[in-house]
Parts: sequence; C-alpha cells; structure tokens
Amino acid sequence: MFSDREVLSTLAMVRGENLDLRTVTLGVSLFDCCASDPERFQENIFRKITRLAAQLVPVCNEAEEKYGVPIVNKRLSVSPIAAVGAAFDPAQMVKIAQTLDAAAREVGVDFVGGFGALVEKGCTPGDRHLIEALPEALATTERLCASINVATTRAGINMDAVALMGETIKATARRTADRDGLGCAKLVVFANIPQDVPFMAGAYLGIGEPDAVINVGVSGPGVVNEAIRRARSANSAIRLDELAELVKRTACRVTRVGELIGREVAARMNIRFGIVDLSLAPTPRVGDSVGEIFRSLGLSRIGAPGSTAALAMLNDAVKRGGAFASCNVGGLSGAFIPVSEDLEISAAAEDGTLSLEKLEAMTSVCSVGLDMIALPGDTDAATISGIIADEMAIGVINKKSTAARLIPVPGKKAGDRASFGGLLGSAIIMPVKSGSCTDFIRQGGLIPAPLQSLIN
Repeated sequence: MFSDREVLSTLAMVRGENLDLRTVTLGVSLFDCCASDPERFQENIFRKITRLAAQLVPVCNEAEEKYGVPIVNKRLSVSPIAAVGAAFDPAQMVKIAQTLDAAAREVGVDFVGGFGALVEKGCTPGDRHLIEALPEALATTERLCASINVATTRAGINMDAVALMGETIKATARRTADRDGLGCAKLVVFANIPQDVPFMAGAYLGIGEPDAVINVGVSGPGVVNEAIRRARSANSAIRLDELAELVKRTACRVTRVGELIGREVAARMNIRFGIVDLSLAPTPRVGDSVGEIFRSLGLSRIGAPGSTAALAMLNDAVKRGGAFASCNVGGLSGAFIPVSEDLEISAAAEDGTLSLEKLEAMTSVCSVGLDMIALPGDTDAATISGIIADEMAIGVINKKSTAARLIPVPGKKAGDRASFGGLLGSAIIMPVKSGSCTDFIRQGGLIPAPLQSLIN
C-alpha cells in the first residue's frame, strides 16, 4: 500500500518531473505456433498474438487513467524467430516479419521485438536465414525490432557472427537509405542479452519464460535529475555518497509505481506478471534527459572528465533502489545513454565533448552500451564489426549486458545530422577513428570465454 505522502510525491513526479511508465510489454511464446508450412506458421502467429494482445492497449489506457501515470508505449515481445522458424528460408523469414508487424498493427501496439537469434557459440541455418532476411524485413515493416546476441561471458564472442553483423548493418542502412538508415535503429547486437527485456530494440521472450507474461519498463531521468538539483540547491556542501542515497530512494519510489501498474495490467488481462525494468531511458523531450543529470551532479556536460565515475554511481544507485523496492526487478535496469534519443547527450556529441571513444568507456558501467550512434555512411563493414567486437568484449569481461545499435547513415559524413523521428530522435553523425581492423575481423572464429566464466 502507498502512504498519503507517497501518493502526493508520485503525483508531483508525474506533473513536473516527467515520470512515466515507458512501456508495458506483453511477452508471447510462439513455440506452440510451429508448423512445417510457412503460411500455416504465419497464420498461427497472427491468431495467437491478436488473441492474447487484443486487450493490451485498452487495459493500459484504463490503468493510465486510473493512476494518472502516462504509459508511453505498449509493446510485444516474442520468442526468437530464428528458433521457432528455423525451417524457413530468408524470403519466408521476411514474410514472418511482415506477419509480426501486421499483428502489432492489428492490436495497436507501438513495437514488436523478437525477430532475432542467439548465436554466441555458432549459427544454425535458421539463424543465418534470419540474419540474411534482416535488411528486407526491417525495410518493409514499421513496428518490427530485431536483436542478435553474439556473445556471452560463458561462451565468449562469436567473431564470425560479429563480422556477419557488420555486413548486415551496412546492407540494412543501404536498404533504408531514404530514411537515414532507419532500419539500423531497430537492430541491436548484444552480449549477455537478458531473457526479459521490455525495452526495444532488444526485447524478446526467452525460452525459459512463461507462455505469456507482462513486463514493464519504468523510466524516470527527469525525476532523478530534479531530486539531485533540489538537494544541491538546498545544500551546496552535499556529498556524492549522500546524492547516491538520494538517487537510490528515488529509484525505489519509481519502481513501486511501475510494479503497481504492471500488476494491475497483468491481473486485468489474467496474465502472469514478470519484471520491472527500472532503466533511466530518456526521450528527446526537454526535461526527460539522462544527460541533464550529469550537469546536476556538477559536470559541465556528459563526456567531461568524471563522466564515467558519475555514470557508475548513478547506475549502481538505480539498481540498489529497484532491488529494495521489488523482488521482480529484471531486464537491464540502470542508465541508458542513447545519443539520438537524449537532447543533452546529442548536444554533447555535437560540440565534441562526447566522443565515440568516451562513450565506449562509459558503456563499461552503463546498462546498454553504444546506443543509437550515427556513423558516417562510408564507414566500412569491418570497422562496424570492430566497434561491435570492442563493445561485446566489455560485456563479456565484465559479466554484464551490453549492446551496439550503430547506424551508418548513407550519403552523410561526420558533423551532418540524421533524423529518425519519434522517440528515436536525431543525432549528429560522430567521426570514427582512422585505422583498419579488416584483417583482424576476417580471421573469424571464437574469442574464447574469459576466466570469469568458470564460476560453477
């Protein structure tokens, strides 16, 4: 139960600090939809999704009205298509992608995730067919998102898959060149992907998950920023450990709001409640920025010296608060630093304070990795694969989830601007350091699992 004080505090967070429930994501298992005939398989998918998700948007709207907390997105995640559709060729995979998109449109959700594969130790024919289908699938759908897991701490890094994804990202950018390579904004390459992420583009329903489950993603960068700003205004001598405690308590309150609404939606739909993902995920709106938190902490801008330390403190405090508030915290739960989706981060990239190299360093302590990074259109596939490999190594060695969502924008160069629309925002195209990694990438094979993997 919420106390009167908590209720009033929550109302203040909604009205003035941009508190929202970023997403309610319904996970749907597609394993019982399997069929040898592709048309039958697509029909089974469409029927199951539209049956289970028919009330998702209306129920979310009712919960939003009841509690007064905006639910920004309603989303779907499904079983990895490379597994449930392993028998189908690339052309049939594209049709499956279009079926998922049609089902999402039918029930009125914003995105559907799960068009992906888990290839950290190697690729099956189904995995390869799905990856081959990605450029066309992402170009001919509106709401589809895709993720490929190429590394884990227990398995190491599949460099053959990393090389393949560099080529696939380039092909996807070319196929959506008229939209600044928008297809790449819906494609993410992961290390240590969780099975229950409600945030796109990495959302999918893991093989160990229930037949249907409600996961929620709460985002409160504006709430955290305002709490820090008020505290520093009231006490200019406040210490960093005291600010960390403040962030922890704020995250706790935000998590409780998310779980309350998530359980309400799950109960009304008679579907199991899963997890709360408390991630400070920004939007392009003013006052809803992770980057602004760095200013409130005393840095001139994100990317300045001290940024990695500040992000480490912020990420840990958010996780501590979420874990205290709920036994059901999962997903990524931390701080996202997507360049195009955050006005302050985008501005820091534009004025040169935030470089690609500094971003990579910061991903060692954040929740998601190199996110929504616009690159020059002439960046070659091997260089993209090299950037991905570096990011995967950070995740594997540190036993954490990390990812790369890279967008080589066709026809544009460093310093130009790319626009992706909606929550995806816009970003300055960041320069890439010169130097070739082509021979390294071409060698392929596996980078073995690190010693940290031996934890049995």
